[in-house]
Amino acid sequence: MDRRMDRICRSLLSAGHEVWLIGREKNDSPPLLDRPYHQVRLPMNRQSGKGFYAEYNYKLWHYLRARRWDVINAVDLDTILPAYLAARYCRARLVYDAHEFFSETPEVVNRPLIRKAWQIIGKWLVPKADLCYTVGPELAKILADEYGVNFGVVRNTPEKLENRKTDLSKNEKSDISDYPKKIILYQGMLNAGRGLFPATEALRLLPENYVLWLVGNGDLEEKLKDGNKDLIDQGRLVFHGFVPGDRLAEFTNQAWLGLNLLDAISPSYYYSLANKCFDYIQCGLPSVQMAFPEYEALNKEYHCFVTMDRLESARLSIVIAHLGENPEKYARLRKGCLRAAEVLTWENEEKELLRLWQSI
Repeated sequence: MDRRMDRICRSLLSAGHEVWLIGREKNDSPPLLDRPYHQVRLPMNRQSGKGFYAEYNYKLWHYLRARRWDVINAVDLDTILPAYLAARYCRARLVYDAHEFFSETPEVVNRPLIRKAWQIIGKWLVPKADLCYTVGPELAKILADEYGVNFGVVRNTPEKLENRKTDLSKNEKSDISDYPKKIILYQGMLNAGRGLFPATEALRLLPENYVLWLVGNGDLEEKLKDGNKDLIDQGRLVFHGFVPGDRLAEFTNQAWLGLNLLDAISPSYYYSLANKCFDYIQCGLPSVQMAFPEYEALNKEYHCFVTMDRLESARLSIVIAHLGENPEKYARLRKGCLRAAEVLTWENEEKELLRLWQSI
């Protein structure tokens, strides 16, 4: 379940709309969780490649045109064609929610023909949408330039969390940074471009009381396990597997430091604003982020991260060790997180979402 879509669906439902969330069924899809809105999974014969996209677009179009809608919300370019055709057929409004710069993702950016196809689809159909929004201010500017239309911003902020670790406002020099075991947390997909191998290499350069938790699953899981059996046996590298979004805070609240180490292998990553960034903030957890535009802008305002301008394991180990040896600096970062956590909430972001929808 995409947590952004769950939040948006709940917010639209609470505003009085009847909401249907439509996606595809994978071979390993877990059972649908109980939600107050309608959920539909379209069964697919193919799971990847051009054949999958063709089948998914056809089945999505067929499903959408068989019903009457007031608004159809396409999420990313891979759903905009059937959404546009069905919206025209139903005389419905079309909304475009860009979770990323789709034609510039790592899977696409180095495949010229496929990239060109998505660029053509985007420049043809995105300007036809009645409303467009995306996940961050910098990406909104880039997409506005790309497609020649305005993009609103609805960030992937979590609901306000009341159960955080000790509030530093009561004790400026809290001993939270003096845990005998310093748990470094990565939560998210275990896929390429996420800085996972530099993170495990950096762990080897740190004292034995530093532990890395990986919460999530993905294509690199087995390779990471095979290459780090010694760290796993020592209990320094722990794989927790997939954890539902509503349970992530249980792990985040135990951590000493968060990681969000995207490699700038594509413009989509460079202009990203990941969920985990806000999840760490909401739990009052300082983190290491890349010095990409969205994270730099947040850090300038709240001083809640350490940022890195290049992704290198030796440099990462130095950054982490420095925080471990400087509890006062760590406490300042945590105080910045707690201040940001009062503002960067879904309760605030929801207001902008509903304002945008009200405009159409």
